[in-house]
Amino acid sequence: MKKLALNLLLTVAIVGLAFICYRSIMDPIEFDQVRDVRQKQIIARLIDIKNAQLEYRRANKGAYTDNFDTLINFVKTAQMPVIFKAGELNDEQLQSGITENIVLEAIAKAQKSNKWKQKVTVTKVDDYGNKKKETIELDLEKDGLKEFRRDTTWISVLDSIFGKDYAIDSIRFVPFGNGEQFTMETSVDSSKAGAPQWLFEARTPFETYLSGINDQEMKNLIIKEKKLNRYCGLKVGDVEKANNNAGNWE
Repeated sequence: MKKLALNLLLTVAIVGLAFICYRSIMDPIEFDQVRDVRQKQIIARLIDIKNAQLEYRRANKGAYTDNFDTLINFVKTAQMPVIFKAGELNDEQLQSGITENIVLEAIAKAQKSNKWKQKVTVTKVDDYGNKKKETIELDLEKDGLKEFRRDTTWISVLDSIFGKDYAIDSIRFVPFGNGEQFTMETSVDSSKAGAPQWLFEARTPFETYLSGINDQEMKNLIIKEKKLNRYCGLKVGDVEKANNNAGNWE
């Protein structure tokens, strides 16, 4: 009887030890699998924020915004130019000083006069950087420029960047974050000569989107990132130094 009980206890101990070994292997694997799935969606959202900020900057003299209401309203209401291009200048034409504006002005005059040979003034630069204006005759028909076009149309930022069905109001929320929002900041870098450079950053920590999966594995991840002196979470851009708005996952 004692031998049977001892064998039973030994079996339980072996099974328990095997389970502990199994979990020690599987816990990090399962945690990483869930983490990868969640981070893909968060990275996609951060890239969307970055793209919205870049368009906002183009329309606001290089400045970003740290306010999601402002950014979302901009995407909903602002329009951006889209240029339709027909025809290109070849290398020989470019080297002769012909520009797109010169061609467009010549075409406008030709359409009024119905004369496709137009005298234009070009600026040539010699090997020493000296500029010289020169009048040449541009044969729009012969030179293949009669159909040259540059037409500008305006479309909404929302349609252009995201598509009209994109839920732009949700861009502030962290996927799997239970309603938590990304932190968004801006700063101005005046350390270099010339005009100050605006910087922006959007981020969310591991705790916001990884809590509840395996808290011990999350703590291990945070310890690892701190040792490497890296942000413990996902972020795009940087308000401390210019990094071309890169993400920390790149």
